[in-house]
Amino acid sequence: MQYRELGKTGLKISEISLGTWQVGGKWGSGFDEKNAEYILNEAVDRGINFIDTADVYEHGLSERAVGKLIRSRKEKIYIATKCGRQINPHIDANYQPKILREYVEQSLKNTGLECLDLIQLHCPPTESLYRQEIFEEFDKLKDEGKILNLGVSVEKVEEALKAIEYPNVASIQIIFNMFRHRPSELFFQEAKKRNVGIIARVPLASGLLTGKFNLDSKFSETDHRNFNRNGEAFDQGETFSGIDFELGLQAVDQVRALFPNEIELVNIAMRWVLMFDEVSCVIPGVSKIDQLYSNLDTLNTRNLSNEELASVKDIYDRLIRQSVHHRW
Repeated sequence: MQYRELGKTGLKISEISLGTWQVGGKWGSGFDEKNAEYILNEAVDRGINFIDTADVYEHGLSERAVGKLIRSRKEKIYIATKCGRQINPHIDANYQPKILREYVEQSLKNTGLECLDLIQLHCPPTESLYRQEIFEEFDKLKDEGKILNLGVSVEKVEEALKAIEYPNVASIQIIFNMFRHRPSELFFQEAKKRNVGIIARVPLASGLLTGKFNLDSKFSETDHRNFNRNGEAFDQGETFSGIDFELGLQAVDQVRALFPNEIELVNIAMRWVLMFDEVSCVIPGVSKIDQLYSNLDTLNTRNLSNEELASVKDIYDRLIRQSVHHRW
């Protein structure tokens, strides 16, 4: 495992870390505590020391599982959780410091920890990023010893650029993959200037970049890849990076053709993300142990050549840019 610094936090975290949206079970199909515990412990055994969760993942069960893991291991494991998505309706008027504080304190109870390494605002309403009192509340929580660092998980580059104007924002979590290039432009430059860590989520475009889907692929009714393709439940960009499924399959075929001798497209896709030095870590989600092992195979995957990087960009420019670049 290789480790990178998470911006101004100073934390040295595994470049391949773990997202726990669906750990231990498929999206929307329930939580298998034993399976989650197995995956989490195996991840640590393989060198992963940074685990991303949220209070809304399985109604707090994900936080509980991660907290149990941290308390049971001797290794230093960093937890990054999130707050704010429970606010309903999820609008700026309801986004209040007192409420966010209550969520942080509930996360401490869920995890059984005295202090959270990183708390992230969970895709807050854009307007809320313009309210300084929200960010000041997290300075108070830090002074009280309840959190070490503040980050923001965002949907859009514009939101990321606004968030890093606050000195206490130490990290940004953002979608970045072969089919989502825009963050690597202005935002990466500005984040580097401010020493802000970048956590790359959805590195496989909701599984598209595994290369395992086709036009006959079906997803369960409770899977967001079935019910949120047009943004019916939350931001459309979270599902297949906002790309039309059929168009995404065309793009995947062209990416695969660039690497005819590579066995697993998943590892090429994640290596592509890690080619950007500004990225602190990538957090692919895992529901089965085989997926964890597959993700970790990226550690043995070669770097991409400049010609290959240019070819990936060409596919993005020809097939994808027009429909997604201006939106996220």
